[in-house]
Amino acid sequence: MPSGAEDVRADLEFGSVPRLVRAAAARYGGREAVVEGRARVSYEELGARVERAAAACIAAGVAPGDRVAVWAPNTAEWIVSALGAVSAGAVLVPVNTRFKGAEAADVLRRTRARLLFVTGTFLGTSYVASLRRATAEGTGRGPLPGLPDLRDAVVLADDAPVGFRTWREFLAGGDQVPAAAVRERADAVAPDAPSDIVFTSGTTGRPKGAVITHAQTLRAYGVWSELAGLREGDRYLIVNPFFHTFGYKAGVLACLLRGATMVPQPVFSADTALANIAAERITVLPGPPSLHQQLLDHPARARHDLSTLRLVVTGAAVVPLELVERLRGELGIDTVLTAYGLSESSGVVTMCRRGDPPEIVAGASGRAIPGTEVAVVDADGRPVAPGRPGEVRVRGYHVMTGYFEDPEGTARAVTPDGWLCTGDVGVLDEAGNLRITDRIKDMFIVGGFNAYPAEIEQLLLRHPDIADAAVIGIADARLGEVGRAYVVRRPGATVSAEEVLVWSRREMANYKVPREVMFLPELPRNAGGKVLKAKLRAVTGC
Repeated sequence: MPSGAEDVRADLEFGSVPRLVRAAAARYGGREAVVEGRARVSYEELGARVERAAAACIAAGVAPGDRVAVWAPNTAEWIVSALGAVSAGAVLVPVNTRFKGAEAADVLRRTRARLLFVTGTFLGTSYVASLRRATAEGTGRGPLPGLPDLRDAVVLADDAPVGFRTWREFLAGGDQVPAAAVRERADAVAPDAPSDIVFTSGTTGRPKGAVITHAQTLRAYGVWSELAGLREGDRYLIVNPFFHTFGYKAGVLACLLRGATMVPQPVFSADTALANIAAERITVLPGPPSLHQQLLDHPARARHDLSTLRLVVTGAAVVPLELVERLRGELGIDTVLTAYGLSESSGVVTMCRRGDPPEIVAGASGRAIPGTEVAVVDADGRPVAPGRPGEVRVRGYHVMTGYFEDPEGTARAVTPDGWLCTGDVGVLDEAGNLRITDRIKDMFIVGGFNAYPAEIEQLLLRHPDIADAAVIGIADARLGEVGRAYVVRRPGATVSAEEVLVWSRREMANYKVPREVMFLPELPRNAGGKVLKAKLRAVTGC
């Protein structure tokens, strides 16, 4: 562990996100904070924009503790509107940009959001129109009748439909609020006040809102930044979506903590990412393994100068060793780290350390961050021996205060003595390195043997012609369940299903060998990079 990691207490230094924003503006002044195309925003200017947005929130009637939602892609306006709301004492509710209107309306309704910032058209969809369709019926007097608690909605654009305000109109509304009033409101935000409600991905059920405080967020990402080695002057391409903890906290807030430059990218495209890395001299590129794999395999990669890249942070149940070795060898990246976290733990639990060998980086998600306990337990909650699988449990300062207004769900997730039950299956080695093997719900049993899809996927990715793979359990009359593999071939590969099965029988235990192989052009994933296995189960042929 880098020296000083235990002593990183950004919560004690800043106390709240609003005070972090102000301190960053003063500390890093003229350094670039946000780069978006030709637009260059300094830290000093970012601080001023955030204060203006906070003033507009106050003028719009936002009170301390009110929920304010942002439903928009990665842009400078997302950063300013979100930080402005938090600086006015509001609780931020980031909304998944992949949600449909009804799903977004459900989050807004459940959190009783007071104000909404929404994009115009994104990926060919009018978010306002989809919300209007989903909330057409109701008694609310605000812009959307089906959301009675929503009093104001702002389109982050230069035009807006009737009932909504443009971004410019909204900001102008706060021009009469004194700067002293904005500062007073920001200074009143307590470290233990909720800073955000981050909704889970919903891959295993209805999304739940994890409530995280300012102190939890600052302390966790002060440590994250130290362990990752993020430093002043870094140029950080933020592809991870801002509605996700990885994008907002390990991205925006980490940059504020360290004085790095944010380069937001609204949608992942390998072509755009390669161009951004070269043009903006990007040094830091976190993201899921699939993102880095696409960059490495892109036919135009050699035409782009990627020599400035020095830090990659990734995380998933499956991180191929070959990927780590290629990032270090082919791109010359000094630091490649893996990490593990979930919304309920402020997004971080374990991290590899700089200097860990490739086999540890690929084969594990690192060790517990300072101030965190990690245990692997059996079905009765008793710790298991190193090397044996069980449910991962986490205890520490960063475990959520609870699911928003859901005491029953909170009681199921967090034990009376503070252990978060993650629902993930993992293995701890003697050195404390955690390897996530799967979700408990994804495990299937083949003739009495526990089969972990992520382990099988890891093995399949060793095949030279396989670029991506996912495994699910399907019913079998003789064995109860067997595996079905969904495979993405490498460009130019022609490997057949039978060849994959023959190879698998040679490389893995019989009960792990998939009984069926289906080829897909790509695996369905959510915006956080997780494979949507519910969608795979609907695929019966290809």
